[in-house]
Amino acid sequence: MADVLGVTEAEWDREVLASATPVLVDFWADWCRPCLRLAPVVEGVARELAGQVKVLKCDVEAAPALSNRYGVRLIPTLVLFKDGQVVAELVNPGTRQAILDALAPHLGS
Repeated sequence: MADVLGVTEAEWDREVLASATPVLVDFWADWCRPCLRLAPVVEGVARELAGQVKVLKCDVEAAPALSNRYGVRLIPTLVLFKDGQVVAELVNPGTRQAILDALAPHLGS
């Protein structure tokens, strides 16, 4: 996933909470089949919305404190942060359009 970089607990505040751009975080795990199926969709959204939203992946196995902090219980879960706050959450969204529809009200101004 060249267009979607991973984020660690050490980078979280800088890359997500302090970002001037909205950030979509894909909470996932490498053993999760729905996560693997969603990965190319997320990468496509990252390419399509480049410059409007930063897309990052957070491995729930490597960063359990982050998934707990944001109440991620099922994966894949996409969480949109704007100005350091959670503004949208999608659990197993499935389609590109579902993701774009959830992001639309939070992008732009």
